Amino acid sequence: MDAPGDEYTTLAARAEAELTVRGSRFLALAVPVQDLAECEAELGARRKLRHDATHHCYAYRLGPGGGAWRANDDGEPAGTAGKPILAVIDGAGLSDVLVVVTRYFGGTKLGVGGLARAYRDAAAGAVQRGGRAAKLLSVILDVEVTHDRVGPVMRAVAGAGGTLLSSRYDAEVLLSVRIRRSRLDGLRASLLEATSGRARLTPR
Repeated sequence: MDAPGDEYTTLAARAEAELTVRGSRFLALAVPVQDLAECEAELGARRKLRHDATHHCYAYRLGPGGGAWRANDDGEPAGTAGKPILAVIDGAGLSDVLVVVTRYFGGTKLGVGGLARAYRDAAAGAVQRGGRAAKLLSVILDVEVTHDRVGPVMRAVAGAGGTLLSSRYDAEVLLSVRIRRSRLDGLRASLLEATSGRARLTPR
């Protein structure tokens, strides 16, 4: 059985949704992202594409535990945009996700409650369209073995669900393997058994 925290849920694909409330247009974009740099790149691209918009409000969560996050109102009244967008992300149980809601002001003020609902509903539409995908946590293990042990090592890797990333044949063979984090200890044990304890194992 895989260990808790071995996987988490992210967005399956980038998606958009649009909502119009009393003349104001809310254009939501939900994007799966890897890190803060990718968030900033997506935000920059959105601002450039929709440079004539009134606001670009957003929220993101990053990492397996969702520990890195931000909610930004971009000039809207405090708490009316970023937090409702973040609440949508959290309600869907997602991480490694950025949601940007771009507003074109329609001339009629919506009030604090109306703004919060509009940003929330626009964000929810994009997140729903993006779907869900499981994201597995993996590690890379370097395995150094003698030539005669390569076959048993590869069988052990396949049995643990690992993937061979690269191989280098010199005096000994260096294999780089990707394995699901929760299965690392089991693979170590299998490799040592397959090589009579002679494999040199180095996790990255």
